[in-house]
Amino acid sequence: MRIGVIGAGWIAADHVGRIGRTAGVELAAVCDLDEERARTLAGERPVYTDWREMLERTSPEAVLIATPPLTHRELAVEVLGRGIHVYLEKPIARGLEDARAIVDAAERSPAVCAVGYQWRAVEALDALREAVAGQQIGLVIGIGTGPTQSRPWFLDRAQGGGNVLERASHIIDIERAVGGEVVEVQAAASRVPLAQSAETDRGDIEDAAALVLRFAAGGVGAVQIAWTRDELPATYSLDVLGSDSSLHLELDPSFTLSGRSAGARIEVPMRGHPMDRTLERFVTAVGAGEKSAVFCTPAQAAGTLAVAVACEAAIAGGVTVAVPAW
Repeated sequence: MRIGVIGAGWIAADHVGRIGRTAGVELAAVCDLDEERARTLAGERPVYTDWREMLERTSPEAVLIATPPLTHRELAVEVLGRGIHVYLEKPIARGLEDARAIVDAAERSPAVCAVGYQWRAVEALDALREAVAGQQIGLVIGIGTGPTQSRPWFLDRAQGGGNVLERASHIIDIERAVGGEVVEVQAAASRVPLAQSAETDRGDIEDAAALVLRFAAGGVGAVQIAWTRDELPATYSLDVLGSDSSLHLELDPSFTLSGRSAGARIEVPMRGHPMDRTLERFVTAVGAGEKSAVFCTPAQAAGTLAVAVACEAAIAGGVTVAVPAW
């Protein structure tokens, strides 16, 4: 399967490296508004600055979209409309109207569409859900703190949603995968700059935030997110407290599960990196023609976006916000 890439930023570079190591796929071409950046990523492959021209000239079977969230609707809807398979980096879109358009396009298209919430592909996640099956989940605690690449659109809330949409939504998504649907949220943002400084271009986003999610099943989830300076260590983890369990899922980089449930000790190591597994599952789903076989469907990603949008509103208004229908 030949994959064209739209967007040549740092996450696209990670994906292109994995494409080169994955059996049955190859890079077809790279498109970016910055031709030199696209050329650096493409190597010997064709380079374009117009994505429609890339589609017409190279005819890829699939396209990986790794552009700012505000651009996702136009790209994904048209590519899916052409019957081309889509791997869309998260979040699915900047807003719910755009997300709905992408979900509808994916439902109409014969093509497979996956959204890049790669933590759904953590192998230990299945073991975690099995360990708490039949139990009530009272509390889920997700932590994501550490450095990240400062892209211009990331610093602009209107374009990218800042830390809540770009980073916390990863944790929101995996908490939904464990705790179920979220019905309302509370949130607060820190006024203290942690990564941004007077010496750098300051955006209009917060560097840290704390979110509280109320699950339909009765439990609550906590999400703590912080963007820190490059020299500081990162922490990514998920703790799940059930009626007869206490489990710790260490996320990036080790992706291991430990704890106890129903009197049994739980220890699950990582055998495959979730980003590799996400791409491999996408390729398998395309080969089988099974839209629902991907780790994260557009509909699932839209549900996560709805929670993130509610968290944005809760930060802005200082009130409890119901998760909107999407």
